[in-house]
Amino acid sequence: QVQLVESGGGLVQAGDSLTLSCAASGRTSSIFGMGWFRQAPGKEREFVARVSWNADNTGYADSVKGRFTISRDKAKNTVYLQMNSLKLEDTAVYYCAAGQVGSWIRGYGMDYWGKGTLVTVSS
Repeated sequence: QVQLVESGGGLVQAGDSLTLSCAASGRTSSIFGMGWFRQAPGKEREFVARVSWNADNTGYADSVKGRFTISRDKAKNTVYLQMNSLKLEDTAVYYCAAGQVGSWIRGYGMDYWGKGTLVTVSS
């Protein structure tokens, strides 16, 4: 099992920056990739960004491309989401997720989820 704990959420103004962190513990050797997802009020959860654990390959949703950056620190078993130029529509609960190799290679699937951290962007 892998445990994921997000941190760094909060209330910011439009245009501000914020960095989310996700610390992984447990069987971290089984992690093949990690990602961030978000769920806005009244909407379904959506993909934000992903990073492969060993190759550092990344992927982003079109809505955040150029504004958000995902990175990982393997030594700390931590993944980050640097969010710049935040918009009102970025308001959501952000979830960290991790995938084992079997799920990852089948379309970047995730096996483990954190409980989420709330990001609120105000005008």
